[in-house]
Amino acid sequence: MRWIRFAVLVLLASVLQAGLVNVLSIGHPDIKPDLLLILLVFFASRCNSTDTVITSFAIGFIADLVSPMRSVMGPRIISFGLFGTLLFNLQRIFSLRRPAYQALAIFLAGVLTAVLSYLLASVRADGGPANLLAMFLWQPLYSAVLGPLFSLPAGWWMRMNRKSRRRYSPGPRSRR
Repeated sequence: MRWIRFAVLVLLASVLQAGLVNVLSIGHPDIKPDLLLILLVFFASRCNSTDTVITSFAIGFIADLVSPMRSVMGPRIISFGLFGTLLFNLQRIFSLRRPAYQALAIFLAGVLTAVLSYLLASVRADGGPANLLAMFLWQPLYSAVLGPLFSLPAGWWMRMNRKSRRRYSPGPRSRR
């Protein structure tokens, strides 16, 4: 894993998520893509198990910093960490690198992380975001539509689009 590239990518995504993604909002200001959710699915589908857990919790931490529920720290860390690890385990069944499965994974992870984050935040804080339909349905759907498009530049930046090219070096031949 290229950790400096990961840090730059997550930092760029968090800056875009905090301010510039509002330009992409459709209709209501709450209906905008979640770039950190897209990165969660991207890294869950391309990293080994240890790196997936680390990246999921790190992305969840950044998502807590830029989320609209700023009064509570931790719900997105827990939900992103949990569902990022689950996505890694699901890639044994579905190839999350295929755009259709990746979009489905982004949508389901978006809905599940939003529900769990809201439930965890409602335990500690009074009230939450006013538009629950946008948070539970429209934002994950919008992220799922745009997600496969963002995986190409992210893969290029992280150098994860290439298949591993291992050179075959024949060892000593054994005679039978």
